[in-house]
Amino acid sequence: MIIGREQEIKDLRRAYESEYSEFVAVTGRRRIGKTFLVREVFDYKFTFQHSGLANQKTRQQLKEFRLSLLKCGMKKCRVPQDWYDAFFLLSEFLDGAPKGKKIVFIDEVPWMDAPRSNFVSALEHFWNGYASARKDILLIICGSSTSWIINNVYKNHGGLHNRVTERINLHPFTLHECMLYAKSRGLVLSKSQVAEGYMIMGGVPFYWAQLQKGLSLDQNIDRLFFSTEGKLRYEYRELYHSLFKNSEPYIQIVNALGQKKIGMNRDEIIIATGLADNGKIGEYLDDLTACGFVKRYNAFGKPKNNAIYQLIDQYTLFYFKFIENQNVGSDNYWMSSIDTTQRKVWEGLAFEQLCFSHISQIKQKLGISGIVSSVCSWQTKNGDGAQIDMLIDRADEVINICEIKYSRKKYVITKDVMDNINHKIERFRDVTKTSQPIHLTMITAAPLVHNEYWNDIQSEVTLDELFL
Repeated sequence: MIIGREQEIKDLRRAYESEYSEFVAVTGRRRIGKTFLVREVFDYKFTFQHSGLANQKTRQQLKEFRLSLLKCGMKKCRVPQDWYDAFFLLSEFLDGAPKGKKIVFIDEVPWMDAPRSNFVSALEHFWNGYASARKDILLIICGSSTSWIINNVYKNHGGLHNRVTERINLHPFTLHECMLYAKSRGLVLSKSQVAEGYMIMGGVPFYWAQLQKGLSLDQNIDRLFFSTEGKLRYEYRELYHSLFKNSEPYIQIVNALGQKKIGMNRDEIIIATGLADNGKIGEYLDDLTACGFVKRYNAFGKPKNNAIYQLIDQYTLFYFKFIENQNVGSDNYWMSSIDTTQRKVWEGLAFEQLCFSHISQIKQKLGISGIVSSVCSWQTKNGDGAQIDMLIDRADEVINICEIKYSRKKYVITKDVMDNINHKIERFRDVTKTSQPIHLTMITAAPLVHNEYWNDIQSEVTLDELFL
């Protein structure tokens, strides 16, 4: 059963039904469901399928490719001498396949590109010299290292330039899709519990698949993250090692960004990590952005060459807050932390990230879905200082300043809260010199109490509306 992914399913089916050969690339971060989607759409029926091996040299990769050919029905097959030979054998196998569209699914492609293997050149030759010259080949490549596919396939300056006919990038589930997925697995969760699960795991289907029915969310989090054998307790290193061949600089950047909620610019990242100030730093940041761990945005009033990079991966942020450098082995750590200050502070920050992952739902509630806008956080350290959780700069010359608040009970706007918000707005006007109308928007986990200060806001968005 596939949850969501309606457009992606349409794209895959269109490629299959095309009267010409099609080259499809499916990308998305680790654990997002790329392989599952392709297999489900085509009912696990492929003319040829193969998956690259992690951390193996070319010789072993070629041996495995031969085994895949044999498993798919090739009667006799030698071990290929190199990737050119491997794809030649594949073309011979496809020549003997029954009439009709032939689906070739090659998973974990980045792992097949060992140093000096000439894999990309051989793939290029297979597509240009064989598959594209026919009308019956559907080639699907897939891999968690989105950056590898972008740099070696999409941005290829040789024979693969503009050869991909369909690009499919899988994004994390939304809250609504997480709720549907939880129900499909027999989990009984309220919207607030789904939101808390999202604040911990994001919308990564594999993580949600680890939840066990019959247990509360808190019990599941203790089992997965805080027990000695917790499946997701050790995911952090595996996550980045599996995506990047040289993972250490990426981990350094992620560690640095994890210390600053609204993100850092390039110079701040270099200072925080000690990485060399050269073109590599830009490559690392582009890769992290392409893989969905980091968001790049331009702060209001700042030049475009001074972009801010913000860590947005919910799992990684949760790991930094509660697991890294903590000797946790308690079976009920999470259940017993519900009223602690540490957890309440985390809830506020994690709810903000959840809101940034649901910008389209917020804009829909505000009635501005059709208006071009940019979204960012904002802060100033000058004078009294001020920080705005979310700022929506709209093309209709209105700015929404969004105050994001997490609470389990109905939220009350007190005089102190209102004074603090007004201070932020004043500082924003003073620093930016903007004359645009400012609409104050409250985004809250629980509904607002309609008291005297409620009349000072222009609009409100609640957690329920993020499930749209």
